[in-house]
Amino acid sequence: MQDKTTKPNHNLILENRKSLSISGITDVDSFDERSVCLYTELGELTIQGRELHIDSMSVESGNMTITGDIWAIVYGDKDRKGPVSALGRLFR
Repeated sequence: MQDKTTKPNHNLILENRKSLSISGITDVDSFDERSVCLYTELGELTIQGRELHIDSMSVESGNMTITGDIWAIVYGDKDRKGPVSALGRLFR
């Protein structure tokens, strides 16, 4: 018998620390030229760097491309899959 549950699809492809392709994005929390904070099928994700730009984003497919000087890719809470209120962030 086959398992009918499918695992969430989330992938990262980093090329030369200059271009990052991400799939499985569910929401974007915030972004500026130093950080991009978003939510994926597998939890929170923060990209840090310098001169970061979101080159493309598809809400339908959940894909995003970010370019710039990428310094860090940091995963947060795996159980969180959606935005957190400001009050919720205080009590983490």
